[in-house]
Amino acid sequence: MTITIRPVETKRDRKTFVDLPFRLYRDDPNWVPPLRGEALGLITPAKNGWYSHAKAQLFLAEENGRVVGRISAHIDTLALTMPADQGFGPGTGQWGLMEAERQDIFQALIVRAEDWLRGQGITRALGPISQSIWEEPGLLVEGFDHPPTIMMGHARPEYREWIEAAGYALVKQLMTYELDITQDFPKIVQRIIKSGEANPRIRVREVDKSRFDEEAAIILGILNDAWSDNWGFVPLTPPEIKDVGVKLKPIVFNDLIRIAELDGKPVAFMITLPDLNEAIAPLNGSLLPFGWAKLLLWLRKPQVRTMRVPLMGVVKELQSSRMASQLAFMMIEYIRRASVTHYGASRGEIGWILEDNQGMRSIAETIQSRVNKVYNVYGRTL
Repeated sequence: MTITIRPVETKRDRKTFVDLPFRLYRDDPNWVPPLRGEALGLITPAKNGWYSHAKAQLFLAEENGRVVGRISAHIDTLALTMPADQGFGPGTGQWGLMEAERQDIFQALIVRAEDWLRGQGITRALGPISQSIWEEPGLLVEGFDHPPTIMMGHARPEYREWIEAAGYALVKQLMTYELDITQDFPKIVQRIIKSGEANPRIRVREVDKSRFDEEAAIILGILNDAWSDNWGFVPLTPPEIKDVGVKLKPIVFNDLIRIAELDGKPVAFMITLPDLNEAIAPLNGSLLPFGWAKLLLWLRKPQVRTMRVPLMGVVKELQSSRMASQLAFMMIEYIRRASVTHYGASRGEIGWILEDNQGMRSIAETIQSRVNKVYNVYGRTL
C-alpha cells in the first residue's frame, strides 16, 4: 500500500489533523482527550500568538484514502536568535505533534518534515516539540501507567524506538516529580520554613486575581530573569502572554500562586494549577451537549486529586543561595496547605524539570517527591 504525505491546507484538513489521536488512543485509558476547540486553536495561526514569531507546516499521511499519521515541522524565529549552547540557536528547527499507526508511516512523515525544514535553510532538527517549548515539549518515555496532568503530553511507547531508528539522538531529558501533599514535609524543611517566617525581610504573598495583568507582569519579569540561561528558553511575547492569560485565567486561584518578596522586591514566584485534565477527560474532546455546564461548575470551586506546579522561578542574583531554597520551600508549603484544605487535593506534580537542573531536583527530592514521568527531546543534523 502506498503512503502519501500531503500538506494541511484547509480548515477541514486541520480538523482531520486534530481528530487523528482520538482514534489512535481510543483504547488507551491514560490518554486525556483535549478539547477539540483548544487543539484547533493551537494549529491555527490567527488564534495562536506563537505564530507571531514562528511558522509551521502541518502534514497528514494517507493510505488508500485513510489518514494514518500526522506531523508538524516548524521554525521559531526567536529560538533561532538564542545561544546555541542553550538548545536552539541559528539553523535549528523543530518538529512535533507526531502521531502514526506504524513505523514506516512515521519514517515517511519525518522525512517530509525534514525536507521542509531544509527548504527553509534549517540544518538541525529537534523534536518532538509541540509546537512551542512552552506547550508540550518532549516524548514520553517513562510513566505510561497514569494520565498526564494539564500541559503535559502522552504518547505511544513504540514512538521512542521509531524516533531513535530514524537517526535521532537524545539531547535533553525533562522530568516531572510527584508527591503526597497530605503529609507534612521533613523536619529539616519545616525548620527552614520557620526560619524564613521569622525573617522580617521576607514576605510570601498570594496573588490578587483582580489585578491579573499587573501580577502577571511581575511574574513574567521574574521568569524572564530566572529562566534566561536555561536550556530551551525562548522569551514569551505579548501575543503569547495574552493567549496564556485567556486560557489559564479560569484556573488561576489567589491562594495557589505565590510571589516572594525580599525587602519589598519581588524575587520569586510559584504557579500551581488544579489539574484541569481531571475535569476534561470525561468530555471526550467536546463541550456539547452538557460538557460546558459540567466544566463551568467545576471551575467555580475545583475539587481535584492533583495540583500541578508548571513554573517556579527565583531571580538570578539569589540562585544557588540558601535564600533561594528557603523561598521555594516556603511557597511550596503554603500552597500545599491551601491545596489540601481548600481543594481536597492529595497529590502534587512538579515539572517539567531539566535533567541537569540540580537546584530544582534537590528541592523536589528534599520534600520526598519522586520522578513519575520522563520526556526525551531528540535532535539530529540535517
